[in-house]
Amino acid sequence: QVQLEESGGGLVQAGGSLRLSCAASGRTFSSYAMGWFRQAPGKEREFVAAISWNGGNTDYADSVKGRFTISRDTAKNTVDLQMNSLKPEDTAVYYCAADYNPSDRVGVLLYEYDYWGQGTQVTVSS
Repeated sequence: QVQLEESGGGLVQAGGSLRLSCAASGRTFSSYAMGWFRQAPGKEREFVAAISWNGGNTDYADSVKGRFTISRDTAKNTVDLQMNSLKPEDTAVYYCAADYNPSDRVGVLLYEYDYWGQGTQVTVSS
């Protein structure tokens, strides 16, 4: 089992920044690729960003490329999502997810992830 807990959400004006953090506990964190997904009201959950088990590979949704940066600290068992130049359309509940995957590949599909956090709300006002 892997337990995930997100933090760092909140209300921010358009153009502002937020940093989300996900703390992992349980099984060996280093063997897991980590991802961030989001779900806006009335919409399906969608991929945002992912990072491989060793941090060597990352992937981003086109909508956040150049604005969001995913990183991980294996020693602290955390994965962060730095979000800059936020837009109202970034408003959503953001979820952290873990995928047992000790390879360079990162998943972008929901079913590829084994464990999920409870989510943290991000609201961007215009």
